[in-house]
Amino acid sequence: MRIEVFDGQGRLVDTLSANSRRGISRVDWLMRLKPPRVPPAASAAFEAAFGPRVVPGTYTVKMTRGEETYTTPLVVSLDVRAKFTEDDRRQDFEAVMRVYNLLGDMSFDVDRINGVRDALAARGGQVKEADPLHKQLVAMSESLDAMRRKIVATKEGGAITGEERIREKTSTLYGALTNYEGRPADYQLARIDSLKKELGDVETEFEAFVSKDLTVVNKSLTKKKLETVKPLARANWEAANGDAESGTSRSAAPIKVRH
Repeated sequence: MRIEVFDGQGRLVDTLSANSRRGISRVDWLMRLKPPRVPPAASAAFEAAFGPRVVPGTYTVKMTRGEETYTTPLVVSLDVRAKFTEDDRRQDFEAVMRVYNLLGDMSFDVDRINGVRDALAARGGQVKEADPLHKQLVAMSESLDAMRRKIVATKEGGAITGEERIREKTSTLYGALTNYEGRPADYQLARIDSLKKELGDVETEFEAFVSKDLTVVNKSLTKKKLETVKPLARANWEAANGDAESGTSRSAAPIKVRH
């Protein structure tokens, strides 16, 4: 048996664990999306350990049992004690999702840089140390590691050392936006743009490396009949980290939940 939650546009929001015991079972939904993908680093990003809370609206719960499917609308409304409006809440969610997606882009960038860095280091191990190509491959691998350090902190005990990179700054902002669900401040929105630009500068640097340096070294690898190095494609990365597909079927009575 599988239980899934879809938003008003039919997009899968969450998949809930169900058991196979007989009788009545209760399944809790935390009303949150999955936590964002965060690049690995020396310190944990505790602020991004949970996903953003969904906005008020009508969702669809789908239960699949064998070949049978059942759906019911689920109305999520704003808590009457909230000091902000639904519009404030939606603006916060939009800002949170911008940071959420920024962390995802960052994760892809780091995986891509790490993939090329490791591949160059591996090719270096296949070439004799006396060969000039060996030194070139090692140097290129080290330059990519320096590029990665512009995105993530690499020193253990980052909270003590105070080392902060784009990842740490972004996860802190994500935590601030998710902890208070009212209208985001102007400086927070500006901070998102600033962090996105910082990451974009590293992405531009990496693309220049790929188009120039990597192209040159791949020609040298081909001459030595060694496998060339290809950066990870976004489509392949998404496929390896993809979500389940969605669908709907039979309807039932609505359930109302306070947000």
